[in-house]
Amino acid sequence: MGQRVRIVYEAENIIDANLVKNALEHEGIVAFVSGQYLTGAAGELPPLGLVKVMVAEVDWPRARPIAESIDADLAEHRAAPDRDDDWLPEPV
Repeated sequence: MGQRVRIVYEAENIIDANLVKNALEHEGIVAFVSGQYLTGAAGELPPLGLVKVMVAEVDWPRARPIAESIDADLAEHRAAPDRDDDWLPEPV
């Protein structure tokens, strides 16, 4: 029987979603990106709310703080875009 899954992160874009997914997998949490293939169909409109990172419901409590930390790092970087181009979120 399949496990129940839960959204742990709603991404602005595919890159952000994969940053979160990779960080979760680095911590041993299986994650997948949902909606990444829908963004191509959106055309010129921003695909807000389409790309989500999902985890098993049992992993959500451990995954959520990791996703929130990366989201905060991404928001901080977007607020100061003049920083160096080699920026990546700090490892969790």
